[in-house]
Amino acid sequence: MLKTLSKTDALPQSLLWEDKEVKFDTPQLQTRLRSGEKILDTIYHIEDSKGNPGDTGRLLVTNLRIIWHSLVHKKFNLSIGYARIGTTNTRLVHMHTKGRIPSQALYILAIRNETRFEFLFTDVSGETARRDQPIFASVFDVHHLYQRTFLYRDLKLRGAIVQAGQLIIMPDEQVYSQVQGVWNLSSDQGNLGSFVVTNIRLVWFADANETFNLSLPYLQIEALRIRESKYGPALVIQTAETAGGYVLGFRIDPVERLNGLFKELGSLHTIYTEQPNFGVHYDPLDARKRQAAAAEEAAQATQFKIEEYQELDERQEREINTKLNSYLAAGSLAGTEHVTTEPIYCKELGFAMERIPEGYKLQDLWNVMPTKMATLDE
Repeated sequence: MLKTLSKTDALPQSLLWEDKEVKFDTPQLQTRLRSGEKILDTIYHIEDSKGNPGDTGRLLVTNLRIIWHSLVHKKFNLSIGYARIGTTNTRLVHMHTKGRIPSQALYILAIRNETRFEFLFTDVSGETARRDQPIFASVFDVHHLYQRTFLYRDLKLRGAIVQAGQLIIMPDEQVYSQVQGVWNLSSDQGNLGSFVVTNIRLVWFADANETFNLSLPYLQIEALRIRESKYGPALVIQTAETAGGYVLGFRIDPVERLNGLFKELGSLHTIYTEQPNFGVHYDPLDARKRQAAAAEEAAQATQFKIEEYQELDERQEREINTKLNSYLAAGSLAGTEHVTTEPIYCKELGFAMERIPEGYKLQDLWNVMPTKMATLDE
């Protein structure tokens, strides 16, 4: 379908692997963060108990992965991408070198293809107070944020990204242009749709069915080209290997609009790859304040506060419940003969009902709950 190359723009490619790989002992791992990667929290005095027992290190929580590196042996380190994490939890373990004092530990199960990795990061600070503190809370928080920001980093096909013909905008996202009359050449007959160009991604969706769509972050674009096809000049986008290595073709008329979009996408790709936005925003200080406030609120809720209680007159409730129970039990005791009574017409209710036993009033049957209810007089 796509033939002679007429214009091409080979884009500088740096595959986003940090969130998708598990790596061991990478030289200068903790200092060579990729563009846009940020250290969101640092947890000190942490041991890699399974792989490097006895080595004190630090746990770095970034917006793409977890990094552990030894402070004893500089070449020992770990990189665990959030996309590979299957299970996380905390445990109390006994440190043999600390007189079997319980310490808090973080357990991580990572899965890569068919390989499973187990990690155990243990607090070796020896501080008793840290045992009861959520020192690993940032790991859980950032991993959760990462799972909710998939569209910032990866190709998405047929996602819930368009509503009533309008793109659902993500935080920090700005729409730069919208192009209608775009043919998706993925099939022989083609599908007519629209482009939405933002500062983070390129989105296409079909006019006839908006659930037929794609969301492609600039970081997952390997090459942009204008090539000749059997439909005429077409915009060809080759996705990165981490996005499936697809070749996507789009036709836009006239050619001037196609060339303008080609230049715009090339410029936005360059800007974005220099400082990408991975969508994960986390402030550890603010998180600790919220955790402290929640803990204080929970502690206050468990305290007895006399001013929160009101003195209730339970005499009316006991009287109503006694009458109701007596009424429900009448004629239903075991070993007694049930007496059938003729129904009577009740003027207050407007229908026939069983005769109320002596000593009861119709109002007693309504006052099941001892609450004040407003009545409307007709």
